[in-house]
Amino acid sequence: MDDLDPVIHATVRLKIMAALTALDRGDGLSFPRLLQLLDLTGGNLTTHLRKLEEAGYVEVTRTGAGRGSRSHAAATDEGRLALTRYRRALAEILGDA
Repeated sequence: MDDLDPVIHATVRLKIMAALTALDRGDGLSFPRLLQLLDLTGGNLTTHLRKLEEAGYVEVTRTGAGRGSRSHAAATDEGRLALTRYRRALAEILGDA
């Protein structure tokens, strides 16, 4: 049995990955849209996106500077694969439940 990926296993990060991998490859969501979809605070979302980015699961692009800056997050191919593995491990744990 595969272990559940601890980076993805955190509830908020799982929700972020589910939202981003539901999109076509190369597509992503803006920071405000993720905040709205997931009902998070800015600090909370930033912390979890950073963890996913450090793992190579999400790519965050930033444009502009200061108050006019914009962030956009998209799942990487590695992140998509990690979520697929996570889902398989979870299905194995749950079996026919």
